[in-house]
Amino acid sequence: MKTAKTFVNLVVVWIALSSTASFAQNSPDNVTNEKVVRQYYAAYENKDWHMLELILADGFTFTSPAGDDHIDLKLYKERCWPNAKNTKKFELEKIVVSGDEVFVTYNGWTNDGRLFRNTERFKLREGKIVANECFFGTGVSFPNNVTKK
Repeated sequence: MKTAKTFVNLVVVWIALSSTASFAQNSPDNVTNEKVVRQYYAAYENKDWHMLELILADGFTFTSPAGDDHIDLKLYKERCWPNAKNTKKFELEKIVVSGDEVFVTYNGWTNDGRLFRNTERFKLREGKIVANECFFGTGVSFPNNVTKK
């Protein structure tokens, strides 16, 4: 009888923890943060700087292996935004939201059909992107890289 009671207690605890974990994954903040990050990629696909600017927080920084070490919005627009004209689409393969951090692994395609694959880490605050760290994958590392096909 004691074993049955212990089993029932374990099942109740498991259900409670599962419910809590499920709620945390689908919390309003997580849903909002995922939506904002999806808008980031949509802005590139639509070549819409205004759309992007609306979701970037004051003090936004960008970091990448291409020599971008926490560059500010002005420099980001000069160095990175021109990639939008060469970007055809993104396929967001995996999105992991953990509170105000969002990790995305994606395949992107240039207008001429070249593939680039990256993972990016976003930090958000109050529904806006504060920082983006890009980690280049194999092959073409970003749309302006014309040295590899």
